[in-house]
Amino acid sequence: MSHSPTFKPLAQTNISLAGCYVPETFGPPPVNADTPAMQVMTDLSKVPAATISLDSALEEANQSMILRGVRLLLVVEKDSKGKKIAGIITSVDILGEKPVLVAQSRRVKRSDLRVDDVMVPVKAMEALNISDVDKTSVGNIVATLKAAGRAHALVIKENDDGMQSLVGIFSASQIARQLGVQVLTHGMARTFAEIEAVIAGL
Repeated sequence: MSHSPTFKPLAQTNISLAGCYVPETFGPPPVNADTPAMQVMTDLSKVPAATISLDSALEEANQSMILRGVRLLLVVEKDSKGKKIAGIITSVDILGEKPVLVAQSRRVKRSDLRVDDVMVPVKAMEALNISDVDKTSVGNIVATLKAAGRAHALVIKENDDGMQSLVGIFSASQIARQLGVQVLTHGMARTFAEIEAVIAGL
């Protein structure tokens, strides 16, 4: 008969009267336009991807973004190989005029809409290849996002079987934070203008 292990409590110590300090920040390192792009990419091998299913309600997607502190969710569907990307949905897709227009055209209530009614489908998406990202800098990523008119870019890796794996995400607001830009607005044009002002002044 095997005995279950006995776990002993650890000794505890008093908090010092001289002071016990909270670390100032635990955040991503500051960067500039010439910093390697990998330093501003959210690495999905270290941070779990924020996902939602196709048939989730829009309000559920909105709450999920708020709870996770993100502005983009990957919309996934399950198949035999795992979670396959069906599209992406951003805070702008949920809170902008898109749901209102879709609801009007279908003569349904906005609250009846699901994620797949307003998401950007995978067939309309483009991504960056990790092999290119690995050789480039923050300034190039900013230029890429601006040219595409998007606040996010997905980064994929080509697998030997012809499939792709999602390995990272770039976010304009994350890049702005690491550049030291205060992002106080949801407006993408303003965010890019502030990022470019910082880059120009470096």
